[in-house]
Amino acid sequence: MNDMITDLPIVIAMQGASNVRDMGGWATTDGRTVARGRLFRSAALHGLTDADLAAFAALGLRTVCDFRGEAEQAKAPSRLPDGVVLHPLCIQPTIGASLADLAKNSEANGDDVIAVLCQAYAAYALDWADQYRAMFELILAGDLPLLFHCTAGKDRTGFAATLILSALGVDRETIRQDYLATNRIWQPPADLASHLPPSAAKMLLSAHPAFLDAAFAAIDAAYPTMDAYLEAKVGLDAGKREKLRELLLD
Repeated sequence: MNDMITDLPIVIAMQGASNVRDMGGWATTDGRTVARGRLFRSAALHGLTDADLAAFAALGLRTVCDFRGEAEQAKAPSRLPDGVVLHPLCIQPTIGASLADLAKNSEANGDDVIAVLCQAYAAYALDWADQYRAMFELILAGDLPLLFHCTAGKDRTGFAATLILSALGVDRETIRQDYLATNRIWQPPADLASHLPPSAAKMLLSAHPAFLDAAFAAIDAAYPTMDAYLEAKVGLDAGKREKLRELLLD
């Protein structure tokens, strides 16, 4: 198990967006390092200020993948620098109906939210893989630097980061460190979970290890290896994984 890396992930301060990070810096199992300045992740981008737009433009950002559902995107359209190409890769937030039921239950607690989100993460892996495949196609086409995001930048985005790091040869313990960093970086809107009982709200606003474990468990139950999953579900055969590493590793 790796020691906790305290200077990663690389956080990029923005006035109008939270959980913005450069994906670079993480080490792979073969001793290489994820390159900086090529992939970024974040929460929603509808609140970017003019200063934020200038900062993203300075990074050379070319491509944005938006994993939010159609209603989320329509309600809060992204604000992006001129010249950036937006790709809506909608993953509908199907947990919403389940959370609505929890909101009606005054006794709902964190365990109830864990159960709902574990189902969501298994679905990201098995039911929504085509959207992640589309993201990888953009990366492999060299449309970099590329940023991917959802609403909070922790669930749909967190799983996208998991797939990228897995394909690059980063071990699962390091991936877990990257995933859990949301808990100290993300600043959720005050009203995001106000409809839920306090203990349930607290869990909804966290990146919990059980969520990521549920995704890995779904993959491991259906495929003999992570590489087999990446090839079958995400379209990354050995040749594409090698090209990905050429593009994204130092």
